[in-house]
Amino acid sequence: MMAVSVNHMFSLLLFAILSVASLYGYKVEKYGFLMPNVRPNTPELYLCTPIRINFTTNYYIVGFEPNATMQTAHHMILYGCTKPGSTNPVWNCGEMAVDTESSDWETASVCGSGSTILYAWAKDAPKLELPPDVGFKVGGKSAIQYLVLQVHYATVDKFKGTDHHHELSTNSITDGSTDDSGVFLYYTERPMRKLAGVYLLGTAGMIPPMSEEHMETSCVIRENRTIHPFAFRTHAHQLGKVVSGYLVTTDSNGQNHWTLIGKESPQKPQMFYPVANTVTVSEGDILAARCTMVSKRRTITYTGPTNNDEMCNFYIMYYVEEGEPWEQKYCFSRGPPFYYWNSELNNIPNKDASTLD
Repeated sequence: MMAVSVNHMFSLLLFAILSVASLYGYKVEKYGFLMPNVRPNTPELYLCTPIRINFTTNYYIVGFEPNATMQTAHHMILYGCTKPGSTNPVWNCGEMAVDTESSDWETASVCGSGSTILYAWAKDAPKLELPPDVGFKVGGKSAIQYLVLQVHYATVDKFKGTDHHHELSTNSITDGSTDDSGVFLYYTERPMRKLAGVYLLGTAGMIPPMSEEHMETSCVIRENRTIHPFAFRTHAHQLGKVVSGYLVTTDSNGQNHWTLIGKESPQKPQMFYPVANTVTVSEGDILAARCTMVSKRRTITYTGPTNNDEMCNFYIMYYVEEGEPWEQKYCFSRGPPFYYWNSELNNIPNKDASTLD
C-alpha cells in the first residue's frame, strides 16, 4: 500500500487502492487522497489533511485526477513534505488568512519541513498524465515522506447544515453537507528514468485602482542540474488577464534572449498545459514570469490568500534525466511597485508577455 496512517490520530477516510491499466505497459495503482468529509465553517478557509507514505518502498506518481468542482473548492494544492505541519487529521493551514480565529481547527503550516509542490488545481481543470518514464518520487529514501492536501474553500454556504448539533465537527454528516474534495493519484513502484519536479514563480505587491499592472518576477538559476520543462500552469484571481513565463538567456554582450515557456488566461481552467516551446534550463539561465492584471476597482488590491485579494503564480512542471529534481523550488519577487523586469533585464517582450495573440 502506498500510504499508511501515521497513528490513530490519522483516522482518514481512505479509498481502496485499485489496479488500473497503464498506458505505458506497466502496472499502475490508483489511490484516492480526499478530504475526510469536512464541513468548512468560515469563508476563505484553507484546510489540510495528510497521509504518510510507506517508507520502505520508493513510489512514483505518474498521474493526477481531480475529485472537485470549482463550486466547492477555489483551488487545491498537493504538497510533498518531509514532515507535515500538524499531527491532526485536519487542520487550518491558511496562515495568511484574515480570520483564522473563527475556525474550529488548529492552525499550522502545510509542512513542518521539506515543503515542495507536486500538483495544483483550480477552475475545473481536467486529469493530468505525465509523459512516459516521468514520475514524482515519493516515500522510500526520498525527501517526501508525507503528502498533504490543501483545499481552499472561498465560500462555505453549501456546508451550512440544518441540524442543531455542533456543525463544525469533521464527523458531522447528518445532512450530507460535507466535503471530500481531493485528487486520485496514479502511481507505480516501477522506477522512473526521469524524475519530476515543480518550480513556482510568483510575486507579492499591489495593484492600483482603475489600472493595468504588471506583476513580475525573475530568478537566476543556481542549480547544476539541467531541467526539461514539459508543462506549465497559471494562477491568479479575479483581476488576472494573462500569465506568462519565459526562459531568459544572456549573450556575451549582456543582451537577453527570451523564449516563451507558456502563457494563458488564468480565467480558463487552471490545468497544466503543454509548454509552448521545448527548452532546457541550466545553471546561469533566468526564469521569469509576468501576470498582467486589469483592475476596475476603486481601491487598491493587494496580494493575499482570499478570492478578493490577488495572486500571481506561474508553475513549471519539469523532469531531470539524471539525479534528483532541483533543491531550488520557488522564485518570488516583491512585485509592484518595488520590482519590475526592467530593473535588471532587457529586450523585454512587452506585447507578447501581456496578450494571448
